[in-house]
Amino acid sequence: MGYLVLVTALWAFSFSLIGVYLAGQVDSYFAVLMRVCLAALVFLPLLRPGHLDLRHKLALMALGAVQLGVMYIFFYQSFLLLSVPEVLLFTIFTPLYIAILDDLLFARFTPFHLVTAALAVFGAAVIRYQGLNDDFWLGFLVVQGANLCFALGQVGYRRFSASLPDDLPRHSVFAWFYLGAVVVAVPAFILLGNSSALPTTGLQWAVLLWLGLVASGLGYFLWNLGAVRVDAGALAIMNNVLIPAGLLVNLVIWNREADLLRLALGGAIIGASLWLNAWWQRRRPLAQG
Repeated sequence: MGYLVLVTALWAFSFSLIGVYLAGQVDSYFAVLMRVCLAALVFLPLLRPGHLDLRHKLALMALGAVQLGVMYIFFYQSFLLLSVPEVLLFTIFTPLYIAILDDLLFARFTPFHLVTAALAVFGAAVIRYQGLNDDFWLGFLVVQGANLCFALGQVGYRRFSASLPDDLPRHSVFAWFYLGAVVVAVPAFILLGNSSALPTTGLQWAVLLWLGLVASGLGYFLWNLGAVRVDAGALAIMNNVLIPAGLLVNLVIWNREADLLRLALGGAIIGASLWLNAWWQRRRPLAQG
């Protein structure tokens, strides 16, 4: 859980950095390309190609392509169809997808995970709901595409990691994950990017470097590592903890408006879902015994 909490803090700052210094100023596809390329550069020196066979290499690249590459394509397209509050609102369904996909991939059914994930979704909705426009269904589906890609990548990595030897250093093979995202990001920028909207200031380049090397490079490795070490219910809930964390960082540092009552209430609901999940995990061994 510690890894997920740490990355939540990193990503909470990332949203504000993107919103303040990059959004509307730097081409989004270039930003994605920079992030995944820099992240790959972090892990390429650590790569030991002989540690995985070809099948596992391709599987890990496919997970990176889906969790980062395809997810970002859906995500950035959604901003052309929806307002920012609508996009943020529709991302709260990710915990439900994680709970369902994890049960499917591991051939089991855990209804309690759906309960705690749904509670986390409700808490995030309390924070984020600001009303909807009439014409939003296509945008809703696009955002769900992004949510499904992110959820599938996380759950897929849990299944993938379970197939590897316990003593295999995960950092020695994780570069394949980012290389898979690069395979998607390069043609996305070529086909959809705007080469006239590249960074123009040292601050924008610095933000991109931080996002690529730390938020993406360190962040996704630790997030997926943490995803393997917790149960699916906790992983699902932690996907929505980022919403109150991001709002709190934005409020404290950049002094943006936020409804403190809704932030506190939604955060309390998400916290309750985490506590409920932990309580249930403690009771399971007793019930099974």
